[in-house]
Amino acid sequence: MEINDIIKPENLVYEKPRLMNENPMHYCPGCSHGVIHKLIAEVIAEMGMEDKTIGISPVGCAVFAYNYLDIDWIEAAHGRAPAIATAVKRLNPSKMVFTYQGDGDLAAIGTAETIHAANRGENIVIVFVNNAIYGMTGGQMAPTTLEGMPTATCPYGRNIALNGYPLKIGDLLAQLEGTCLVTRQSVQTAAAVRKAKKMLRKAFENSMAGKGTSIVEFVSTCSSGWKMTPEKANKWMEENMIPFYPLGDLKNKE
Repeated sequence: MEINDIIKPENLVYEKPRLMNENPMHYCPGCSHGVIHKLIAEVIAEMGMEDKTIGISPVGCAVFAYNYLDIDWIEAAHGRAPAIATAVKRLNPSKMVFTYQGDGDLAAIGTAETIHAANRGENIVIVFVNNAIYGMTGGQMAPTTLEGMPTATCPYGRNIALNGYPLKIGDLLAQLEGTCLVTRQSVQTAAAVRKAKKMLRKAFENSMAGKGTSIVEFVSTCSSGWKMTPEKANKWMEENMIPFYPLGDLKNKE
């Protein structure tokens, strides 16, 4: 069989998303970011919005999305991505605008920007990667860190009396009038990946239909920050993170 026969459309099982460039990924083994990047790239291409999409990435591991997805990007100051996205979408309503943020960025440094953009119902998508830790800066405790979960700044585990409760920011955002979709997904299995892609597509379609703010939260792993192998990190996430941050739609306005 000739190589040209193998790559005929009818023989093609999978191909790399067109919007993902050739840069080698730097993310740690087992990191959820790479899969989420792939899904975003696929959805944008399938919607035919390659030249009309603008991503906003802040500080943290999320910032490197510009290195892998071949769309227009703006880098925001830490936590300020929803504010920048608000301006971009209002000035360019025909563009598809989304933010790509981690939990320390979205739920700590950028809590005000996140809540007020969602409360105003800005027609943007917020992609929220929740791995319950500050992954890039040394593994410190984040607002989403679970009770008893050790980090660099709470090595004996999060203490509620000292550190307060883990913040379910998705649940808070679902209560706001301006949000039309708040969904919590993951990407550790093939079935989860398929569901996550479906909800990403709905979120982007909502933004272009002017329905308000859509939030797609990804319960994710950080094998380096958690000091685990990728396999153990996935298992720990399923046994600890997902029971506290259950998957599914928190709000889904039709």
